[in-house]
Amino acid sequence: MAKHDCYHCGLPIANHDENKFRTVILGQQRDMCCPGCLAVAEAIVSNGLEDYYQFRTEPAQKSDDGILETLDKLKVYDDPSLQEEFVFDEGQDKQIQLTLEGITCAACGWLIEKQLSKVEGIKQVAVNVQERRALVTWSPLQIKLSQILSTLKRIGYVGSPFHPDEHEASYKREQKTFLKKLGLAGIMTMQVMMLMTGLYFDWFGAIELETRQYFYWVALTLTTPVVLYSGSTFYVGAAKALSAKTVNMDVPVTLAIFGTYIAGIRSTVLEQGEVYFESICMFIFLLLLSRFLEHRSRHRAAQISANMMQYVPVSATKLMSDGSVTECLAKQLQINDVVLVKPGETIPIDGVVSEGHASVDESMLTGEFNPVRKENNSVVYGGTVCQDGSLTIIVTQTLKNALVNQIVRLQASAMASKPKAAQIADNFSRYFVTAVLMISALTYGFWWYQGSDDAFWITISVLVATCPCALGLATPSALTCAMAKLNRQGILLKRADALEQITGIDTIALDKTGTLTKGKFTISSAWYADGVDSDSALSIARALESRSEHPIAKAFTGDKASNDDYKPADYTVHKVVNFTVAPGGGISGEINDTLFSMGSAAFCVHESQQAFIEEYPSANVFLTVKGRIMAAFEVRDTLREDTQETLDILVKSHTLTVLSGDTQQNVDSLTASLPIETAKGGLTPEQKYEAVQAMQHSGAKVMMMGDGINDAPVLASADVAIAVGNATDVAKTAADVILLGDQLLSVPVLISTSHQVKQKIRQNIGWSVGYNVLILPFAVSGLLSPWMAVVGMSLSSIIVVTNSTRLLSK
Repeated sequence: MAKHDCYHCGLPIANHDENKFRTVILGQQRDMCCPGCLAVAEAIVSNGLEDYYQFRTEPAQKSDDGILETLDKLKVYDDPSLQEEFVFDEGQDKQIQLTLEGITCAACGWLIEKQLSKVEGIKQVAVNVQERRALVTWSPLQIKLSQILSTLKRIGYVGSPFHPDEHEASYKREQKTFLKKLGLAGIMTMQVMMLMTGLYFDWFGAIELETRQYFYWVALTLTTPVVLYSGSTFYVGAAKALSAKTVNMDVPVTLAIFGTYIAGIRSTVLEQGEVYFESICMFIFLLLLSRFLEHRSRHRAAQISANMMQYVPVSATKLMSDGSVTECLAKQLQINDVVLVKPGETIPIDGVVSEGHASVDESMLTGEFNPVRKENNSVVYGGTVCQDGSLTIIVTQTLKNALVNQIVRLQASAMASKPKAAQIADNFSRYFVTAVLMISALTYGFWWYQGSDDAFWITISVLVATCPCALGLATPSALTCAMAKLNRQGILLKRADALEQITGIDTIALDKTGTLTKGKFTISSAWYADGVDSDSALSIARALESRSEHPIAKAFTGDKASNDDYKPADYTVHKVVNFTVAPGGGISGEINDTLFSMGSAAFCVHESQQAFIEEYPSANVFLTVKGRIMAAFEVRDTLREDTQETLDILVKSHTLTVLSGDTQQNVDSLTASLPIETAKGGLTPEQKYEAVQAMQHSGAKVMMMGDGINDAPVLASADVAIAVGNATDVAKTAADVILLGDQLLSVPVLISTSHQVKQKIRQNIGWSVGYNVLILPFAVSGLLSPWMAVVGMSLSSIIVVTNSTRLLSK
């Protein structure tokens, strides 16, 4: 930076002698080019973050001259209607993903995290420098979004809400750059190798020294753009690592490239010594190729979920209250709006069918290509395809909270979490790089002391051959490919380290209703107390159950009752107020100022009535008024078609236990033919939780599978939790894995894949470490020339990536 350049952005200062924009940074008076840079610099200094100017590797972007005025414009982001699209609720806090402009190096990420963490009200900040994104969580009671964006603006960065389309465009730009660098390196490598190989093997005959030097100059000319442009990816990575006071695999790569390149220039100019221009080009080309393969495999894994938004149509046909239809944007639809979907159209939003019948292709969500029949009260999801028939749909979720958007967010969260294997590999890589640098220095010292003319080239061979690129790819390449495979089959991981934990599971606990069974209940028997009118009791039961989301409710609200005299009467005749739900127990509500309860005997039957329960031994749902029994119902469910097959597979390597809130009699009846070791019925949510805790205290590693609100506590306590089928939002929140489809056979696939991933990671790490250990003696002893080291290192990385991608085809 020249003496008269701006200390903040590096641009020249006009009329330096008359410049009034100065401030003290790092103990010295510094000149700024404008009021904007001065305001940003003073904000950095006042917050005690002067170290930014020591760590940065590039100047900051020039600040807006009218920065103080532009800060006021950010207040528009505080508008709740504007935030509705991109701000998500995290309990009482808010969360947003920001696209950051102005990031130039790792020091920028450090500065942003430090600056925002000092601001009261901001709970969490995570900056991804490579993707130029930040995840910010804040308390809306303490700070506004505009203040967060203003804080960023004051230190020279522009934050704006992240959009998946922009992220996809960013990937394509990065891929285009990769291909340009890779193409240039490939073309130049072929040309240089033709020249240099001909010289090495004397294919040109006894050529004169001047001709040989001419070939060297041609090779140098062809190699220079490869080094300066194609290899820039590694230099930037090395610079970022060193600025953060650490080392990564780019450091030895950079040293090897520039060492060989500078030595080649010296030999060419002085007309003495060896040149290895073909090794440089081949090294950069093969290393770029391995990284490009990794880059593409990561994207293939991410796009299966992240690109789900492309299935959602931009527009929707909205049905107005007067019966007319109008076209609108899908993102403008609100809860309770009515949408019309015609045959062949894609459903634009999550909702419930209010009219019509159709087969819907849900393969983009579940991976199952058999169409699902939808009718009244069926749930449908945005992005699925209505194959035949028309559907009238009542919107239940805005596009922001639709299932496809939830999947994208959960997938991003899963990719951000690192399993222990990845963390160990990352730490080991840093130590290994340090060891490589030390071994290289000692190697050079030894051969120099021995007086060898090849000391430098032997050292280069050590740096290249032992570069731990394959080790760095071992875990992430396997994980991303595994997650891609699972997503294709409708299995969504909320955290990547769940795969690692699944391999240690020895006990599987299962809920009964909605997990082992279809969750489609029918009333098989009904009993009524003396003096109670059956139609009146049924009408009250239906009114209460119409307010419930439990699958049992459908047995009472006229949905496929098994008994012929069960008429789907108008249950809205009773107005229910003060409705409450007791998870795992039942429901209560007031009708005409009288409190009615419905659910298990333990929940709603008074102790004085316990004797009457014996009159209804198979009853599992009771209707009571003030604790006295009005009616008792036996509600039955049927097993899923694949329950038997799934459990037969799982029991071979796991202990199976059923934990249910249904009566013990019903549980025993349902599980009699299943390979279940223990089946417990009549359990409250607390008792389920205690049962899992007892298993864990005895040394078991427990996987819990459930779907209801009452399963949330036990799902959260298990070592691994799976939300099955159409689980409630509460169950999905507590789970580590979500099955988007309705097939239990997805669970053996999940377990099998987790073991395959563990095996692949072990193979990858074993190969990469074994290769480095094996090749090191040859490199140190001088038996390995630089071009041999290049080929070996690059093939090692390519083998690791290829081995991981085999998971996609299994």
